[in-house]
Amino acid sequence: MVTVASIADSSSRFTAADGVRLAIDVRQPEGRPPLLFAHGFGQTRHAWTATADALAGEGCRCVSFDSRGHGESERVPGGDYHMEQFVADLVGLARAQPEPPVLVGASMGGLLGLVVAGEIEPTLFRALVLVDITPRWETAGVERILAFMQAHPDGFADYAEAAEQIAAYLPHRPGRKSEDQLRPLLREGADGRLRWHWDPALLGGDLVRESERYQPRLMSAAANVRAPLLLLSGGRSDVVSRDTVDEFLRLAPHAEHVELPRATHMVAGDANDAFTREIARFLRTLDGEATH
Repeated sequence: MVTVASIADSSSRFTAADGVRLAIDVRQPEGRPPLLFAHGFGQTRHAWTATADALAGEGCRCVSFDSRGHGESERVPGGDYHMEQFVADLVGLARAQPEPPVLVGASMGGLLGLVVAGEIEPTLFRALVLVDITPRWETAGVERILAFMQAHPDGFADYAEAAEQIAAYLPHRPGRKSEDQLRPLLREGADGRLRWHWDPALLGGDLVRESERYQPRLMSAAANVRAPLLLLSGGRSDVVSRDTVDEFLRLAPHAEHVELPRATHMVAGDANDAFTREIARFLRTLDGEATH
């Protein structure tokens, strides 16, 4: 494991317990409270850029990272991915912070946070912000995400072709992503074609094949969480619904729920200003302390 000093630079690496190195960014290293951002399946740490920049500007230490097999983090040799590896990575990163961080977890990142706080170490996080995820989710929404990730295994001829596919997947977003915006999301292969950043082996692992098997465990973990909880959901999400939100609030009655009506499952990208404001507001409520 590594110490706090090893992640003090603005961009660095964190070595997980099994030796896999994770890419991380740290903004405002001496700030407080520390925030630990955990992205969703198929995303990268860059999904948090606008929010992390804004909250670092308010004095918060903001740590974001690429999960193993994603972005610039290393892949697992042999492609043998398991949920417990991702849980252990999150525990290691949280323990490396100067004080218990507030976890901001989108989708997969939020579920991992529930496991950590509800099963492993109840006081490891000062609070949790779950971003459009509940312990039980709508299968159709997840299947839509996986269908996008599994399409185009042979990659793209150029960035314009990739931009076209993202625009079709997110038709509510104005404009198309530029080459600069796409560069962190694609990797050029030996054949010159561009492929998505994630390890294709992730799509065949138990995180995908057996994800719904974890739901009873996640529901039990949610019921055990005692840290402050904020659920930020998208009003246009197809991953969470009124039913799954209500179920979660019965499991964790102390949780607060805020719906951002114009956002889909991609809350931070769809309504970033409102998303960031809600996190800043939540931070101010913790123990009555200011964020700076």
